[in-house]
Amino acid sequence: MKHLEPQEVFSIFQQITQIPRPSKHEEKISQWLVDFAAAHHLECVRDEAMNVIMRCPATAGYEDHEGVILQAHMDMVCEKNKDVEHDFMTDPIETYIDDDWLKARGTTLGGDDGIGMAMALAVITSTTLPHPALECLFTVDEETGLTGAFKLQDGYLQGRRLINLDSEDDGQIFIGCAGGIDTLAKMHYAPVALTNSVYKMAFHVSVKGLMGGHSGDDINKGRANANKVIVNFLDAIRDLNWELSIIEGGNLRNAIAREAEAIFIVSQDHKHDVVARFNQYKASVENQFGAIEKDLCLQLESTDLPSTILPTDKAHALIHALVQCPHGMIAMSADMPGLVETSTNLASIKMKEGYIEVNTSQRSSVESEKHRIKNEVEAALAIACDEVTHGDGYPGWKPNVHSPLMEVTKAAYVHLFHHEPAVLAIHAGLECGLFLQKYPYLDMVSVGPQMYGVHSPQERLSISSTQRCFAWLKETLKNL
Repeated sequence: MKHLEPQEVFSIFQQITQIPRPSKHEEKISQWLVDFAAAHHLECVRDEAMNVIMRCPATAGYEDHEGVILQAHMDMVCEKNKDVEHDFMTDPIETYIDDDWLKARGTTLGGDDGIGMAMALAVITSTTLPHPALECLFTVDEETGLTGAFKLQDGYLQGRRLINLDSEDDGQIFIGCAGGIDTLAKMHYAPVALTNSVYKMAFHVSVKGLMGGHSGDDINKGRANANKVIVNFLDAIRDLNWELSIIEGGNLRNAIAREAEAIFIVSQDHKHDVVARFNQYKASVENQFGAIEKDLCLQLESTDLPSTILPTDKAHALIHALVQCPHGMIAMSADMPGLVETSTNLASIKMKEGYIEVNTSQRSSVESEKHRIKNEVEAALAIACDEVTHGDGYPGWKPNVHSPLMEVTKAAYVHLFHHEPAVLAIHAGLECGLFLQKYPYLDMVSVGPQMYGVHSPQERLSISSTQRCFAWLKETLKNL
């Protein structure tokens, strides 16, 4: 990365990729930011949540101009392919360049939002860029709980204009986002011994190679959900009276599940029925998703009989609940064409000691719809789960189509690239809604370079788009 332009951005981003920074484990990156500020003689404050705020004064001629806040989050989504050995708590991200793309080997890159951090730090340490007084706000745990934004205290921020650097679309200005809420369900059970094993056989069914992606940005792109692929197959053969030993899939609540698996047991008499029905199901899945999921791999193979299984009534109730649980885009916005209004993500199914845990996340730009779909998810999961709880949720960010900051940002883009940027709202969640609750006077926009596949090992960052976005950010600050 040391040879990439803009060098001041990519050299900082390269350093960031070497620092482990999973959500809720931002100690190292938070300390690195504090040390970075000290090395560059910047005023720096770290709050109790480990959010970091850096400040530098306006350059000559800009002293009387309103200050600007540049904001990004420290944490990254930690996803990897199953065959990749990587410990996100200790290992640096291994990056490589593929034409115009910066990628990581088998893991998420952390461009979301490491590149936003890098651009903010490149700006605040520049010795040549004219700008008003600057604050850089770096928050923790944006990806799994928005903890940093929730815990940001009143009075910490001095500016009245905020540029969020957590968007992933070239040439687009975001002025609004969806709100969200998570749902966690648990089905407690006591394993039972497998009986009459001499007359039975076990199958392992798995799906991998799916694109996955961001549960906000990618939810309307027709991608398969690995959890749904597995549970729909088990539901399709429920008349064969299977017994269930293992079911797992997905990982993070804000990522579409890419891999899932199950081990089930049937009578020896049903062996050929299972294989025939699987081949039919596989053909239907490939027909439905083959044009999108180029690397889809759905497999069935015999395996050793397990010693224990889930109670049969609970296992069948669980599959029924997961089939009924909605997933995907629910509604499009009537106010902003092309914007997903409401969605839900069946994110993960995890086996714990004594219970199975199901995680989902709901998003909507309409508060009442967010709660309606949350209740629909709860009703479905309650078919099998004895415990269903919801997170606190976070508010959306209502678009301000009369934003002065948006107009300056748009004019800067036109000046550089000779055509207008798109002005949109985003279905993903941003921290801006929470900032508005504590600083209701803030005028905000969100921008960023082009990224694809975020929240998955396919994450990639456009190098040329990063060049354009950084030039755009500098031009905007100059005009402010």
